[in-house]
Amino acid sequence: MKTINDFNFENKTALIRVDFNVPLNDAFEVTDTTRIVSAKPTIIKILEDGGSCVLMSHLGRPKGVQEEFSLKHIVDKVSETIGVAVKFVPDCVGAEAKEVVKNLQPGEVVLLENLRFYAEETAGDKAFAEQLSKLGDIYVNDAFGTAHRAHASTTIVAEFFPENKCFGSLLAKEIESIDKVMTSGEKPVLAVLGGAKVSSKITIIENILDKVDHLIIGGGMTFTFVKAQGGSVGDSICEDDKMELALDILKQAKSKGVQIHLPVDVLAANAFSNTAETQIMDVTKIPDGWQGLDAGPKSLENFKEVVLQCKTILWNGPLGVFEMETFSKGTIALGDYIAEATKNGAFSLVGGGDSVAAVKQFGFEDKVSYVSTGGGAMLESLEGKTLPGIAAILE
Repeated sequence: MKTINDFNFENKTALIRVDFNVPLNDAFEVTDTTRIVSAKPTIIKILEDGGSCVLMSHLGRPKGVQEEFSLKHIVDKVSETIGVAVKFVPDCVGAEAKEVVKNLQPGEVVLLENLRFYAEETAGDKAFAEQLSKLGDIYVNDAFGTAHRAHASTTIVAEFFPENKCFGSLLAKEIESIDKVMTSGEKPVLAVLGGAKVSSKITIIENILDKVDHLIIGGGMTFTFVKAQGGSVGDSICEDDKMELALDILKQAKSKGVQIHLPVDVLAANAFSNTAETQIMDVTKIPDGWQGLDAGPKSLENFKEVVLQCKTILWNGPLGVFEMETFSKGTIALGDYIAEATKNGAFSLVGGGDSVAAVKQFGFEDKVSYVSTGGGAMLESLEGKTLPGIAAILE
């Protein structure tokens, strides 16, 4: 696996695919700089070597050229975050881009306009990728968030750099973290899978059953498993058509020696509302008119015991409807347990949109080993798929 540490960028121009698809407010100000901060180490290493950087990214899902999706809005924030004045080109290919890049001096950084202003980007067009390739000497992919897409800038462009391509430090770290959970992690290995639906996690569950010793299932998924085993789940979210599958997963886990831990009690409510009436209930005895919206105290005690004995932990999905304060206690408690296990030497990886949001919201970012930057890419990695953006560098 070639990374930026295998290259000296002195007098070289690095063409870097970053993921600056950042949230903007109505005044076009960046509201979360996480993705820019994540790309900083790669950019700084190249500049310190005596190289220059050409940054390419997408922003949103524009239909052709749309001013509100222009990357010009983020130039000042990128400059401020990486501590280097960043130039901007209002195109990503063509004469002007070529000219600016040709005159780029060591230590300078330029950001190209939104790649997705061209339909050729998402189509994975080879001629477009070739035009991009002329803007650098070494291709660096540091965009994990788009590594599962075979787009021109994430995958196809690598073909034009047979020897001179590598992973940036962010993407390398993502690959290493997932590898730690899936293959090389110290045992016992635990996966915590939450979220609403079994259907969205089937392939992950089936793929990780061979890799883990313990599996905690929480969130709305719980009730499909509970009902499949004959429990009453009231008005809780449940996929009746996935009950057979839930039983099959339990059977597979048993045959592989994986211990599955389901909640035994829940915080139930008589409405899907922060101000609803609530009650702690046995997870198998929820009456009609009530729904389970968070893990209960006994479940959390059980989960704590499991988390603290494990050495490698993957957390994907919350234990309850954490967006409502009343039902956030389970997810916060789980974050506390994982933070404690990490402090005691465990490796913990958090990935997937909702868990990452929870980790940020409740201040666990610095208390776990690694927080993944890619939602879809992370999930596809856990499903055992080879991501095109990663394969393109390894080939």
